[in-house]
Formats: sequence, structure tokens, C-alpha cells
Amino acid sequence: MQGAAKSEPSGPGASQQAEAPAPASDRASADARDRALIRQLKAGDQRAFEELVRIYQDRVFSLSLRMIGNRQEAEDLAQEVFMTVHRAIASYRGEGRFYTWLYRIASNTCKNRIKYLRGRHFHRSVPVDETPEAQVPAGEAGPGVPLQSRVHGPEAMTEGNRLEAAVQRELAALDPEHRLLIVLRDVQGLSYQEILRITGLQEGTLKSRLHRARVALKDRLKPHLA
Repeated sequence: MQGAAKSEPSGPGASQQAEAPAPASDRASADARDRALIRQLKAGDQRAFEELVRIYQDRVFSLSLRMIGNRQEAEDLAQEVFMTVHRAIASYRGEGRFYTWLYRIASNTCKNRIKYLRGRHFHRSVPVDETPEAQVPAGEAGPGVPLQSRVHGPEAMTEGNRLEAAVQRELAALDPEHRLLIVLRDVQGLSYQEILRITGLQEGTLKSRLHRARVALKDRLKPHLA
């Protein structure tokens, strides 16, 4: 949920809070921390890997859960992502920010798992609104924006949970590529530049696909917002 053109329409689950990037000092500090941990890991210090997992496991799990919609599958996916990171760390050259490299691995792992599960006629079983870990914590990659924060009054929690469940059901009906962009931008709050580095898309392609994804999700959510 981070900075972009204000004229672009906001998607369901997005907010003005999502437009505020993390302070440059925080980003620089996080990058320096990650570089130090990667150097230690490449030198064979497994404690550095455990620290990277501790720092990023909630975000990777949240991405996986939003993409898959099933807690057990999301937990397995998150483990697979970090196993891939561990195996591939020697090839990581430190270009760009570490977590965009991590997100690229996580995104590709999710899309591959979706293809596999479709072949097995997989059915989701755990509503995201019942899973607090689906709400990514605030941090250097962008603030989390649960829908409860957009519903006011004494029935805010109940209504927010209902909307969260509806968003996840309709999100799951989108094409995986569109689903990923919604999750990265409107749920996890990444900036356009970060998403470009993660997906490898051109800027124009990213913005047009995200717009189409938001329109499709908004249309699917209309019955739930009446």
C-alpha cells in the first residue's frame, strides 16, 4: 500500500495512507541492514538467514495468502519462497533493494502454485478475514490497510470483516497477473517503481493492467457494496 499518480483511481482496499512512502532514512537503514545480513549469509552465517526470515516472513505469508486464499497452502508457499532464497542467495548481486528480489521470487512462486492448483481443481478453505496475518504490518515496504479502517461507526469491525471476505472472494476470481498487481499495490502498498522491478513490466503496461484489474474488481464488488 505507496506513492503514485494521484489522478489514477484507487482500488478497493486502497487508501490515502497507501500513498505515503516510507521515510528515506528508514529505507536506507533497512537496505543497509539487509546488505549486512546478506554478506553474513554468503559467508555462511545461518543466523543471518534466520533474521531475514524473521523480518520478511509476515509480508511473504500475506502475499501468499492473498494470492492463494488458503492458510495451509500459504504457509507452504512462504517456506518454499525462503528455501528458494537460501538456495539462490549466492547468485544475488545486490542490484536494487533485497526485498524487491525477494518479492519477485515470492510472486513467481505464487503464480506457479496457482497454475498447479488449478490443475487439481483446488478449492480455497480459509476466509482471509479470519486470518490476522493477511493484514501486512506497517513497515518500510508500505503500510497495511485493512478494510476495517475504511468503515466507521459501531459496526465497523463486522462490516469491515464482511468486506474483507468479499474482496478476497472476488480477488480470487481475477486473472493471477491482475490479482498480483492489486495485492502488490493496493494491499501491500508497494510503489510503482518497486512493482516495476518485481514484475519486469513496462510502466505503461503496469498502469493499464492495474487500472483494468481495479475496474474488474470494483465491478465484481458492486453487489457487496450496495
